Amino acid sequence: MARCLSSKPSGNRYGHVVLRGGTSGPNYAQEHIAHCEAALEQANLNANIMVDCSHANSEKKPELQPAVAQNVIQQIVDGNTSIIGLMLESNLEAGNQKIPADLSQLRYGVSVTDGCIDWESTESLLLDIAARVAPALKARAPQ
Repeated sequence: MARCLSSKPSGNRYGHVVLRGGTSGPNYAQEHIAHCEAALEQANLNANIMVDCSHANSEKKPELQPAVAQNVIQQIVDGNTSIIGLMLESNLEAGNQKIPADLSQLRYGVSVTDGCIDWESTESLLLDIAARVAPALKARAPQ
């Protein structure tokens, strides 16, 4: 039986791929995004890509998340329309902590899972992103 592919993707139009890097390293650069777009097109799926700025994309170093975000934002500013969002590991305080036997030793506002950027860094980054991408996102909106 032949498989029929329509010219328009079916399914959830809001479905997306999350690029978070992997064993071969980060996968947020322009060439990685282009490869992902091509794979989605080949599969007849919407090119909706979200980039995780943490995990392997930042080499598990929270302080590198803003640089990853800035690279991705520049791609949007330069005209990329498939990138639909970013993921950041953020908390009130930077870093992370192990869960101690004595829970009273937990530090408030510090992650117990992945290392995070602190609130001040998050706020600054989000304000910068909003200002930089506003014209590009406005251009994407239906008129």
